[in-house]
Amino acid sequence: MSFSTDDFAKALEQHDYQFQRGQLVRGKIAGHDSSGAYVDIGGKSAAFLPLEEASLRRVMNLADLLPIDSEREFLIIREQDADGQVTLSIRQLEIKKAWQLLAEMQEDGATIQARVGGVNKGGVTVDVQGIRGFIPRSHLVDRGDLEALVGKTLTVSFLEINPDSRKLVLSQRLATQAASLKQLQIGQLVDGKISGIKPFGVFVDFDGTTGLLHINQVSKNYVASLPAIFEVGQPIKAVIIDLDDVKRRISLSTKVLENYPGEVLEKMGEVMADAATRAEKVQKTIETRGVEGL
Repeated sequence: MSFSTDDFAKALEQHDYQFQRGQLVRGKIAGHDSSGAYVDIGGKSAAFLPLEEASLRRVMNLADLLPIDSEREFLIIREQDADGQVTLSIRQLEIKKAWQLLAEMQEDGATIQARVGGVNKGGVTVDVQGIRGFIPRSHLVDRGDLEALVGKTLTVSFLEINPDSRKLVLSQRLATQAASLKQLQIGQLVDGKISGIKPFGVFVDFDGTTGLLHINQVSKNYVASLPAIFEVGQPIKAVIIDLDDVKRRISLSTKVLENYPGEVLEKMGEVMADAATRAEKVQKTIETRGVEGL
């Protein structure tokens, strides 16, 4: 019994191709035109890949990126039209994979490179693996001239990842702090500036990271008011007395530099000027008796 061309066409028309939006399919590049590529995915009509959906990056030559007869996976982003043609995307597939990679990196506590592309009132926008992200001003190391950061690549860690809302929030400060923590040790003298004053203590910026000088670690004598002793921008030297890698916290102390209780409150300038020598004594105490010995 013969099977004509017409019979074959009718058989194709009767076949129910269940191509759905969001489905992953494998196909072969069948042709190109100025607006995209035609892909054979086994349907009665070739699927279409628009040029803007060919990659996360800008495509200069589609034929070089996707040669004729090359095979790969595609994501269906639009179901069959009246002619039975579905619309495909590589870009959406790459975005999906990129979000998965970023989520895994966040879980591992890893850092990543981000290129600054723009500035707004709240901070800077960045490109990470082809995904648009945001770094709040408070999480930048250099918060002064944001325009100067455009075009630069920053090492950042993750604050928030939400693929559903396409929200990616990053921090340069936390990444810098994590790197700095590995270089720090208990008993080390740091030289920084006061960046903030709270009722419970003062924050000290040094070497791209921030430590806390708690009110109980300022002096061996009672401290009634921190603003009466310190001001934002004031240079200060202090000793690291604790490092918390998990919470990324650095605890500082100036009272360990005192020769007698209240010296920091009475003669701050003298204590700071002689801090290096005093810190050596602190380090020897830690070596022999541990931090508790302080």
